[in-house]
Amino acid sequence: MEVSGRKAPPRPRRPAAPLPLLVHLLALAAPGRGADQPVWRAEQAIGAIAASRADGVFVASGSCLDQLDYSLQRRLSRLYRDQAGNCTEPVSLQPPARPRPGSSFSKLLLPYREGADGPGGLLLTGWTFDRGACEVRPLGNLSLSSLRNGTEVVSCHPQGSTAGAVYRSLETQRWYLAVAATYVLPEPETASRCNPAASDRHTAITIKNIEERSLATEELGRLNLRGGAGSLHFVDAFLWNGSVYFPYYRYNYTSGVATDLPSIARIAQSNEVQFQGQAALVCGPGRHLLLSSSLVEALDVWAGVFSAATEDGHGKRSPATTALCLFRMSEIQARAKRCNWDFEPTQATCVILGENLTSNCPEVIYEIKEETPVFYKLVPHPEKNIYIYLTAGKEVRRIRVANCSKHKSCLACLAAADPHCGWCHSLQRCTFKDDCVHSENSENWLDIVSGAKECPQIHISQRSKDQTTVTLVGSIFPRHSECMVKNVDSGRELCKGKSPPNKTCTCSIPTRAPYKDVLVVNVTFSFGSWHLSKRFDFTNCSSLRGCPVCVGTGCAWCKRERKCVHPFTAACSPSDYNRNQEPCPVASEKQASSKTAGEGGFKEEKSNRTNRGLQVFYIESIEPQKISTLGKRNVMVTGANFTQASNIVMILKGTSTCDKDVIQVSHVLNDTHMKFSLPSSRKEMKDVCIQFDGGSCTSVGPLSYIALPHCSLIYPATTWISGGQNITIMGRNFDVIDNLIISHELKGNINVSEYCVATNCSFLAPSLKSSKVRTNVTVKLRVQETYLDCGSLQYLEDPKFTGYRVDPEVDTELEVKILKENDNFNISQKDIEITLFHGENKQLNCNFENITRNQDLTTILCKIKGIRTANSIASSSQKVRVKLGNLELYVKQESVVSTLYYLIGLPILLVIVIFVAVGVTRHKSKELSRKQSQQLELLESELRKEIRDGFAELQMDKLDVVDSFGTVPFLDYKHFALRTFFPESGGFTHIFTEDMHNRDASDKNESLIALDALICNKSFLVTVIHTLEKQKNFSVKDRCLFASFLTIALQTKLVYLTNILEVLTRDLMEQSSNMQPKLMLRRTESVVEKLLTNWMSVCLSGFLRETVGEPFYLLVTTLNQKINKGPVDVITCKALYTLNEDWLLWQVPEFSTVALNVVFEKIPENDSADVCRNISVNVLDCDTIGQAKEKIFQAFLSKNGSPYGLQLNEICLELQVGTRQKELLDIDSSSVILEDGITKLNTIGHYEISNGSTIKVFKKIANFTSDVEYSDDHCHLILPDSEAFQDVQGKRHRGKHKFKVKEMYLTKLLSTKVAIHSVLEKLFRSIWSLPNSRAPFAIKYFFDFLDAQAENKKITDPDVVHIWKTNSLPLRFWVNILKNPQFVFDIKKTPHIDGCLSVIAQAFMDAFSLTEQQLGKEAPTNKLLYAKDIPTYKEEVKSYYKAIRDLPPLSSSEMEEFLTQESKKHENEFNEEVALTEIYKYIVKYFDEILNKLERDRGLEEAQKQLLHVKVLFDEKKKCKWM
Repeated sequence: MEVSGRKAPPRPRRPAAPLPLLVHLLALAAPGRGADQPVWRAEQAIGAIAASRADGVFVASGSCLDQLDYSLQRRLSRLYRDQAGNCTEPVSLQPPARPRPGSSFSKLLLPYREGADGPGGLLLTGWTFDRGACEVRPLGNLSLSSLRNGTEVVSCHPQGSTAGAVYRSLETQRWYLAVAATYVLPEPETASRCNPAASDRHTAITIKNIEERSLATEELGRLNLRGGAGSLHFVDAFLWNGSVYFPYYRYNYTSGVATDLPSIARIAQSNEVQFQGQAALVCGPGRHLLLSSSLVEALDVWAGVFSAATEDGHGKRSPATTALCLFRMSEIQARAKRCNWDFEPTQATCVILGENLTSNCPEVIYEIKEETPVFYKLVPHPEKNIYIYLTAGKEVRRIRVANCSKHKSCLACLAAADPHCGWCHSLQRCTFKDDCVHSENSENWLDIVSGAKECPQIHISQRSKDQTTVTLVGSIFPRHSECMVKNVDSGRELCKGKSPPNKTCTCSIPTRAPYKDVLVVNVTFSFGSWHLSKRFDFTNCSSLRGCPVCVGTGCAWCKRERKCVHPFTAACSPSDYNRNQEPCPVASEKQASSKTAGEGGFKEEKSNRTNRGLQVFYIESIEPQKISTLGKRNVMVTGANFTQASNIVMILKGTSTCDKDVIQVSHVLNDTHMKFSLPSSRKEMKDVCIQFDGGSCTSVGPLSYIALPHCSLIYPATTWISGGQNITIMGRNFDVIDNLIISHELKGNINVSEYCVATNCSFLAPSLKSSKVRTNVTVKLRVQETYLDCGSLQYLEDPKFTGYRVDPEVDTELEVKILKENDNFNISQKDIEITLFHGENKQLNCNFENITRNQDLTTILCKIKGIRTANSIASSSQKVRVKLGNLELYVKQESVVSTLYYLIGLPILLVIVIFVAVGVTRHKSKELSRKQSQQLELLESELRKEIRDGFAELQMDKLDVVDSFGTVPFLDYKHFALRTFFPESGGFTHIFTEDMHNRDASDKNESLIALDALICNKSFLVTVIHTLEKQKNFSVKDRCLFASFLTIALQTKLVYLTNILEVLTRDLMEQSSNMQPKLMLRRTESVVEKLLTNWMSVCLSGFLRETVGEPFYLLVTTLNQKINKGPVDVITCKALYTLNEDWLLWQVPEFSTVALNVVFEKIPENDSADVCRNISVNVLDCDTIGQAKEKIFQAFLSKNGSPYGLQLNEICLELQVGTRQKELLDIDSSSVILEDGITKLNTIGHYEISNGSTIKVFKKIANFTSDVEYSDDHCHLILPDSEAFQDVQGKRHRGKHKFKVKEMYLTKLLSTKVAIHSVLEKLFRSIWSLPNSRAPFAIKYFFDFLDAQAENKKITDPDVVHIWKTNSLPLRFWVNILKNPQFVFDIKKTPHIDGCLSVIAQAFMDAFSLTEQQLGKEAPTNKLLYAKDIPTYKEEVKSYYKAIRDLPPLSSSEMEEFLTQESKKHENEFNEEVALTEIYKYIVKYFDEILNKLERDRGLEEAQKQLLHVKVLFDEKKKCKWM
């Protein structure tokens, strides 16, 4: 049943239950104003929200999930589900139009297990990513890795529906998830966004055991769709009385139309799918959309908001088409019958709202200013029932469920019948119960159960002829109280009393003749901390008529004599005093009339006629039918016989209140037209009826109050001064404006004629001919007396035309090209009219074609078609008339000078030009020679200076290498291995690094156990690898991934993995022996080559950490130190000191060192007493503020041995000069902006900071943001080309950019090499040395293996074995490490460091090369830099190889013991199950090929059977998997 807006009194003992969805419905209907509420603004539209009992509010927006505190003031943690650091947003698809607001990545957000046995509450999240992934995380911290996960659980389409509920089965005491989803959408372009399994096409509801490690490991059952049922849109899922209920409706995602009645499905809360029936939900005719769902548990009632599409069928909803219907859950459960899943309608009864669910007057508790749709579900506060979380667009607010404070008296408070509000005696205010002091005392707070009659009221009554008694009636807890009556005029106390035990105070005033002069008294009752008082005025007692009015003012009513008298005089007959406590009699007819008047709504008469005697009034229409929230004057009503009525009123009744607006007619124009002035209102739709002479009210129809207009775009934004151009304004709600105004600073407001529809307005720009040529005007919209700014319109000088040309295309068509100067006008076809004049003033209209803009002129092309003599018209054309709005111009044809004039004038002009050219050339030649001499002298001086400085630097410069760099920040083995295994696939890190220590070995899946055993069959595994490598679409990337997955799967079986490596290497040698053996292991084109890289990484990780790690980290640190010693351009990362010519900053400015005295603010994170907070730091005057921060942080680390407690982006620098402070920023209002609009970053020199200046480091007060990513609109040291020859810093630098030559600074490469030379050699020798005359086991073992294979193959060329060893160790392992220090250390590699390490890695590989390099002067600097060092390194490498070969060979037991120990070290490091699953994907992809190979090869019959068994197990698992 529809809930009407009718107000009914509450029952005495059971109040109407609060219905949150009614609030939701009102919020949808009336967005507007609202009080300040706590609000959280997300980066993208919010897709899901949930509140936990103890861990805050969870909000999913875009691909982010935020954990907030309950006040929405602080974010506790954040999860990036798609791209780290970026909240991406789904692309909306049209069609369909979303039945819910916006598409969403987040599909489920369900807190559970709160307060239950176990480690703590959990949060189940469902996302469209990974084909509908589900994750379970601890509620306390989202950043922790997921405890459980699975794919194909929820809908993978952003606009597909998903609803789910988590429950605990009483039978098994385990937690389960029941989920219903739209897995497959019909449109092909939508379906391509994700790829659900084929079995999902018929799946509707499934149940999952969510206590398993992987949600997809066990499926407990599913409920399928009937064939041809179409798509279902699930709105909600909730638990009630041992069952799970899913409200839904059929929805055509292609047309965007709901096709049938909504229904509700019911399944049991069990560990398997037990379908218990379904029921159709009927909420009035045509309402097929279910917008919202809520279970009111206190009353066992389900509430739904239903809607129907309007006449256009596109789902536009209004209060007339939207209804809130309530259903008793017991009725739904009784009516839902067991049946097949055929969706035959089994109707559920709509429960009529009875006395216990009587609707109160609607009230808007919060209004949203923006026109943003409200989220389909409201979330109550888990602890404080006075709050709900309201979501709209990108914002979520915490609002109160009622506005109690607006009721100013006890009667008004309780008469409002709001179950949340009550009257607080101690505060004398209408409040929530929790806000009332001493609310635990039930008598201190009156709620609607008590009723308005219990409100305390002061009464004055004459109990006898001798005295008048003052009492307090109503619900007051008997306690100590005092009462007093005082004469206001004289200040004299007439009586004063105290209450007896457990009774309320009374005060008696004797009846005396002098008291007749007491006209005004003040009565006060005191109850400790609060008081109740009332003033009574007896001035006009004798003139009052009627008992209620008399008694209400405090006077006394003489019933027998029917007169009103002063209460302190004995003016009544004695018999009246025995009955004076009876209430005043009320006429029955008055009661009847008041009851009728109190009812809400009005009756609509189908005939639109009102009968009054023989007179018939007829209503036809009301215009306009939409007005703004400001109201509207001159609303016109048309009809008949208006002049025959003497009293005409219009009655407006909205959906947001029970109050009615009664408006008297403004002006009856004639018999058929009359005007009304309508008041302002909030945004809503109101029913309108008109009443003639007190008769019945005739319905006029709905009237919409809509929001004020809003402008989004003015196009075109530039017009000409003469005006007349068509201007269009885009926006919304333009159909309620009164007129459009152009506001000019000199001419004032100019009314323009406009044509407006709801979303756009068009008008002709007025002429401003008398104004200045260039001016801006403001476009304003007038609504009533309010003027709304809509943007600006720029007026420029009128267009200038230079001529035209006429070209006959054919004899029946003429092409006219009109030339005009370039300008900023956007001229359209409707703006321009072109007429060609020819012959004797004949005219032809020219049809506009297009406008083409060239570098010099703009060409307007038009064509004249359907003529016969195009050539003659072209030759006789005289002029062209161009009309642009109000501008009318005549354009003349381009003049053609005769050939004779050319022949005469050309020689004369040529002679003049020659003489002028000779004179100008001689003058410029002298000037150029003088400037060139000056420039050569300056260039020579610059070259001398730079060469001398470079030489001096090479001889004198010394880099103070920091030896005490603190603890080397090694990565743990897990992350080191994954970065070497998957250098380009960071996404695998998450799935392989789960905490495996608590894993139950018995929990391992049977299919994976079988696959693990099969992989341990060497013959099978080798056959699989060779078969895969023969497949054309098994790419190089697939080979590398397969090798890495295999390494992880066999991480605890390194002996077996080494055996596989040997076999595959021998097979590779067999392939290479027929071609070029020197190329073996050179590239990564086979599984074994990547497997060898991974094997070396595993076996050499200890050697790398113990021997090579420290000198390698010292090299990176020293290189960074040298680079930062000179200028570094923060935009391009180029530096003066580098090893790589490509990264050389040769456009270097003059710079100097500035010594700063840095004072660090004391912070709790670094509160140690021995921390030095005053440090001297050297920076460069060309350093940006960000670079200065980095050097200051590094100085703090070097001085104290520990880092400062804050991050770089959390601090600010402040320059202290005397008592003044100035914050230092990279960009501020003082930044230099170059001519191209490019901003030059601020430097130390920009702020004119001198030696010894004091800089304070302090924590930012505001929320800090991440480091700024500078764009092409910023520059630092490398200026843009347009500025290269300009002086932006002063005359003393003039010309310094002009003469910069890159080759002048190549000595800086050598200077950098010298600075790191000793560190580099220490690193190289740590790699190719033998500590304690022992080589690492892996190197010795594999080198001996290669020597043995060479002997077996009768390879006598020693170069071949040398190349094999070089390709297997330096090339496959060490070069990868040297170029990527972030694989080993927890550091960030900059692009510049990467360029320098590439040079070092090249020199390292050249040392292992057998080829003698022949380098000339034109060779690359990267090769020349270490050319003299390479021969020395080569000799050391040969000695290294020889020393390894001369070592005694390793025994098999020694190697096996080493590999076994390494295997034990890495137990439980990785999730081998994931690796096995990935390997199986490759096997099943090429299953037929592998099976055929096993059938052909002998001895693999058992492996063939095992493979078939594994496939059966995986297929069974897939059948049970969540879809």
